[in-house]
Amino acid sequence: MSHPDYRLNLRSLGTPRGVSSLVGPHGVGASPGDKKSKNKNTRGKKKSIFETYMSKEDVSEGLKRGTLIQGVLRINPKKFHEAFIPSPDGDRDIFIDGVVARNRALNGDLVVVKLLPEEQWKVIKPESNDKETEGAYESDLPEELCGSHLLQQSLKGCNDSPDVIIEAQFDDSDSEDGHGNTPNSLVDGVKKLSVCVHEKGRSFWHIPHESREEMPGDLRRMFRSRPVMGTGKEGAGAPVAKDENTFMSQDARASPEKSLQRSAKVVYILEKKHSRAATGFLKLLADKNSELFRKYALFSPSDHRVPRIYVPLKDCPQDFVTRPKDYANTLFICRIVDWKEDSNFALGQLAKSLGQAGEIEPETEGILTEYGVDFSDFPSEVLECLPQGLPWTIPPEEFRKRRDLRKDCIFTIDPSTARDLDDALSCKSLADGNFEVGVHIADVSYFVPEGSSLDSVAAERATSVYLVQKVVPMLPRLLCEELCSLNPMTDKLTFSVIWTLTPRGKILSEWFGRTVIHSCTKLSYEHAQSMIESPTRKIPEKELPPISPEHSGEEVHRAVLTLHGIAKELRKQRFADGALRLDQLKLAFTLDHETGLPQGCHIYEYRDSNKLVEEFMLLANMAVAHKIHRAFPERALLRRHPPPQTKMLNDLMEFCEQLGLPMDFSSAGALNKSLTETFGDDKYSLARKEVLTNMCSRPMQMALYFCAGTLRDPAQFRHYALNVPLYTHFTSPIRRFADVMVHRLLAAALGYREPPDMEPDVLQKRADHCNDRRMASKRVQELSTGLFFAILVKESGPLESEAMVLGVLNQAFDVLVLRYGVQKRIYCNALPLRSHHFQKVGKKPELTLVWEPEDLEQEPVQQVVTIFSLVEVVLRAEATALKYSAILKRPGTEGLLDPQEKQGCDHHSDQRED
Repeated sequence: MSHPDYRLNLRSLGTPRGVSSLVGPHGVGASPGDKKSKNKNTRGKKKSIFETYMSKEDVSEGLKRGTLIQGVLRINPKKFHEAFIPSPDGDRDIFIDGVVARNRALNGDLVVVKLLPEEQWKVIKPESNDKETEGAYESDLPEELCGSHLLQQSLKGCNDSPDVIIEAQFDDSDSEDGHGNTPNSLVDGVKKLSVCVHEKGRSFWHIPHESREEMPGDLRRMFRSRPVMGTGKEGAGAPVAKDENTFMSQDARASPEKSLQRSAKVVYILEKKHSRAATGFLKLLADKNSELFRKYALFSPSDHRVPRIYVPLKDCPQDFVTRPKDYANTLFICRIVDWKEDSNFALGQLAKSLGQAGEIEPETEGILTEYGVDFSDFPSEVLECLPQGLPWTIPPEEFRKRRDLRKDCIFTIDPSTARDLDDALSCKSLADGNFEVGVHIADVSYFVPEGSSLDSVAAERATSVYLVQKVVPMLPRLLCEELCSLNPMTDKLTFSVIWTLTPRGKILSEWFGRTVIHSCTKLSYEHAQSMIESPTRKIPEKELPPISPEHSGEEVHRAVLTLHGIAKELRKQRFADGALRLDQLKLAFTLDHETGLPQGCHIYEYRDSNKLVEEFMLLANMAVAHKIHRAFPERALLRRHPPPQTKMLNDLMEFCEQLGLPMDFSSAGALNKSLTETFGDDKYSLARKEVLTNMCSRPMQMALYFCAGTLRDPAQFRHYALNVPLYTHFTSPIRRFADVMVHRLLAAALGYREPPDMEPDVLQKRADHCNDRRMASKRVQELSTGLFFAILVKESGPLESEAMVLGVLNQAFDVLVLRYGVQKRIYCNALPLRSHHFQKVGKKPELTLVWEPEDLEQEPVQQVVTIFSLVEVVLRAEATALKYSAILKRPGTEGLLDPQEKQGCDHHSDQRED
């Protein structure tokens, strides 16, 4: 049955992120937890579940004294009772156990925590690995580290939603109000479990979720770690699953083989960075006789890290109570407006009905809303800031103020589908054998007056967001795709950096200034690559895009070859100087033009044409960083990359030693050299390199925008991956507001405008906002990739591929699926095994699988799984298009698979990270 789009006239979806409007008596209704019983025999006020937050004064004092610690809360998407904040000293993350200890904070919030007494710290077993003790990380790699020019679709993007984990299903779901809304064989098996623990005569499994959360912490932990045995063919005979890490008795703590992880509880939320919005499903409350049932429905978020939410029935569709099954697969957006101390569940407002779960557009809109991405149309006051008389032409006075480069051979190199062309290149031979090389960037700041409505909305959005199928732009399309975009054969306003370079890339002179250019052609990466690969062949006109009459294909070809030669030298020198690159597999999709569904996917190939553009963007960004820092040492907006987290890096070093890998982690350059030289170029060696690259990415921290005046130690300015003292973002102002701010600083440094009058702390707040929105954008892009890949698995699957093992636990192992670049965990109890056995050989974890024979007359097949084992896996869809799992293929059935034929297209925009 279909329903019209059910829109609710409630708070706008544009509510500022992190602001929750507390609901009073005249709001949507009192919180269910606040309700006072009318029974005179009541024992009084309902007992609080959560602690009252500390006062601002006490928090401030505690942070100063060091008795409290602040950090960004990260909830493990696979085990959502586990949360972490980074340790300030770079040691192992601080652990926060369970919803009560999180104290109503959500993923991404900036929180203040208080350490628990040592006897309550988490005990780490020796067989645990970092992914268990540090929590599952979402991708935090800076673009400069992993290939900025590429599609920003991390291979981890498909790994955010929880897999089918028995313990997780029990921990946060039950038959009445489980999050998933997607029955599967493992969840169905819950009802058939043989139960060995009873409490007051009732099966422990059937205790409602609300009651579980009110249990003492030790009992809840026991419930979570209760051994479970699957039923049916897949789970039969498999040894029971256990928590990898548990809380132990004092005797166990004394064991020298175990280590402790500091544990804490949240006492204050400094900044609610989570949007407080979630997508999910509406359900009736379980108890039809309760007073709550007549007032509220239960909203069950798709993201298990968000609590369940009571929503007033008056906000639900009119026929929801009488026909709830009609809405079982309808995706809604809900916003948390309050969460009382005495309520397990938050109180919320329904914002919108999106449509059917598992469909691309409803799911995409939900992702954007959850991460606070403003995808609304630009308001009229913003559009009024744009040039009104179209077609727009450059005013004559601008030519007098700028260096005129319109006769130069200038061109763009971008993906073939790109519309927002930020940057162009030029290369001119000089009589002395050197070259004049220019990087020309769209002069966006000309069209965005500081303090205007357009400036405000661009600053708030802070970045364009690139999804698989579309772009949510930072600026109106008239600017993104027409006035600012460096489209060919049109006069454009630019900001340029021009160098005199030797053929070896040595800088002899440098010039910055505002310019006017006239791009002669729009090259795709494929066009530039064909020129690089055919240095002597004249490329036929039909193989090239249109070129303006003032220039020829041969002239453009010569310029590309010269730039390629210089870029190779620059790159060689950059890595000799100690730069690091961790290239990770990234997916590109082919979409059906009519349905928009994915038809196929392939790993994006990073080639010489990408490297060419990247080198000159890096060179321009570094040059501008030095220029604005010299001019404004207190107000320069720069970009720093902190070194890796110490504890995780040390653990990785120890791990590599155990495997006999000669890795040097002493510096970014040493690590890059190790990754480059340790492995051969055969298929198995390259797969091992991919796995190790993935492991090396885990200790890496985010790169951050910052105001130079807020950090007193210049050593903190450094960019670890690039191994340079100063760096910024200048080359993509169409899609990044930080670059617009840098353009304004550069203009002031060159005397084009007044120096900035903003104080460093105000600039730092802007930098923080850019960091927050950039991270949200990355998450959205990853989730978009995950959505499309999951739909591809459902529509085209099951998909088979070689995979390499990158982690071994006692009940499961993790694989990197090489054909698609996704990571998945494979659970032993989901395989037809007779038994399995975990052991450590030396210090190396090893899992021996004994397969149930297909023919009773055959002997069981043994398979040993260790790190770097090459295995065959099958990716198969779960109950909805949003969930898929990996299953190990039975060994010996077929040979390893040939690589899938590449098919696909580039992204809408280049997304290069420079």
